[in-house]
Amino acid sequence: MLTPILRALAQLDEPAFLGVLLRSVALSLVAFLGLLLGSAWLIHELLSQSAWLGWVAGVFGALLVGLLGLWLFVPVAVLIATLFMERICTAVDRRYYPELPVPRGAPLAMQAWDGAVLGLQVLGFQVVALLLAILLPGPGLILGWMVTGWAIGRGLFVAVAMRRMGRPEALQLYARTRFPVLAQGGLLALASTVPVLNLLVPVIGLAALTHVLNLSRPLPRGLPLLRGP
Repeated sequence: MLTPILRALAQLDEPAFLGVLLRSVALSLVAFLGLLLGSAWLIHELLSQSAWLGWVAGVFGALLVGLLGLWLFVPVAVLIATLFMERICTAVDRRYYPELPVPRGAPLAMQAWDGAVLGLQVLGFQVVALLLAILLPGPGLILGWMVTGWAIGRGLFVAVAMRRMGRPEALQLYARTRFPVLAQGGLLALASTVPVLNLLVPVIGLAALTHVLNLSRPLPRGLPLLRGP
């Protein structure tokens, strides 16, 4: 169960991983900074008739958005990281599975759409997890972790699988490998609750689920092989 995660961590010092990590974190921070400033401005404008009340509301609104931003950082980073998924998956294939053929899966437009849907799904389930944690302290945290783990594991697995097959085949393969996929999702959901460590979740998740994919099916034969740079 730990092999995919450990192999993914072993590649963190590679340029492909570091580049995607820096880009996803930077773009996520820009998105949340814009949301933070925009919400503070909007609240201030709505309450502009009372300067003091508008200032106080703006501060509390900014704090609220900041807290939500910390909670929802992972789904936004996942959405952004999927834009660079090919770099991560190719780096994993070249290092650990050089015998694999060049990926020939779903059309790029479908993969891009699926990546966008994945980010929105994880975002939605993170909101559900937050509500569960608030409404059901204790049990809600566990249920929220399970929901988030399912969303991250299933979503990332289907995304990386679609590099090598159509979406229906990817869903069928997920159904056959549900346990190892959800095990990785659970570990990633747990990591997403730890500050700083949560920054690694999208990149490590893509790499770990690529390992699960490649270890869960027989290797194709008779096609051009991957080569190193």
